[in-house]
Amino acid sequence: MAAVYKSLTASSAKSVSTNGVPVKKNKQRVLILSSRGVTFRQRHLLNDLYALLPHSRKDAKLDTKTKLYQLNELADLYNCNNVLFFEARKGKDLYIWMSKAPNGPTVKCHMQNLHTTSELHFPGNCLRGSRPILSFDATFDSSPHLILIKELLTHIFGVPQGARKTKPFVDHVMGFTLADGKFWIRCFEIRETTVSKSEARTQPIEDTEKEVIAVGDKGETKISLVEIGPRFILTPIVILESSFGGPVIYENKEFVSPNQIRSELRLSKAGRYNQRAEQQTERKAKKGDLGLRTGKERPSGQLEDRVLFA
Repeated sequence: MAAVYKSLTASSAKSVSTNGVPVKKNKQRVLILSSRGVTFRQRHLLNDLYALLPHSRKDAKLDTKTKLYQLNELADLYNCNNVLFFEARKGKDLYIWMSKAPNGPTVKCHMQNLHTTSELHFPGNCLRGSRPILSFDATFDSSPHLILIKELLTHIFGVPQGARKTKPFVDHVMGFTLADGKFWIRCFEIRETTVSKSEARTQPIEDTEKEVIAVGDKGETKISLVEIGPRFILTPIVILESSFGGPVIYENKEFVSPNQIRSELRLSKAGRYNQRAEQQTERKAKKGDLGLRTGKERPSGQLEDRVLFA
């Protein structure tokens, strides 16, 4: 009976605009999962994102790293239209796949400088299940591939109104900044404190980036941003047309694989070692020619005493 009553009330309480056209409801659900081989910091980061996104669904680890098209079937099974997949390689590198299932597109990014909420020890905090404000840099509107990435980030990190486990509060901000071809993602708490009359007289009212004083019905309120965490940096690599496959519609030519960076470091160290080995061989040869090497008898000359007075 309760299910029948709920369905009837839901059908009768549909939101209708002023002109009689029903308003389209934003339905977004995110599937969050990782591959085998993730470290404990990467696993804690996944748990932090799952706690920040109440419209997300966390699943077990995926056994394969080649057949990523299976994620579309998992998303369809859990009724999710967004996929956030963490791919770990060699226990060092972490790649993030953001996809719009089942038709795409898909963005592959390399994650660097990740810091979880527990290790940062920031004083900020937000209510579990609250909705965030997404703040994007103005550079995201400069090129088509950045506009596409901005839209995909909005679908994944933007919690829709009325989603499961959400609360009617907006108490934190997620900032997306583009610098040096990388996406810097940070999370802040919106903290409101009442300003007393003595503080208002002694301190002038100034509008800054992290602190604003607003005047309302209850008096002056100081609004500040306190970082919560987590924080990480994403470097875009490729954008695929479909979900986890299809032709490449964008490729970052400036991206250098971390494997190549480590290989060049090893080659540079090997070059320095080879140079030292050659110098040591040359020094031994020169000492041998002069007869200064220990353990080797110097050839007798014609002017030595044992030759002249033999």
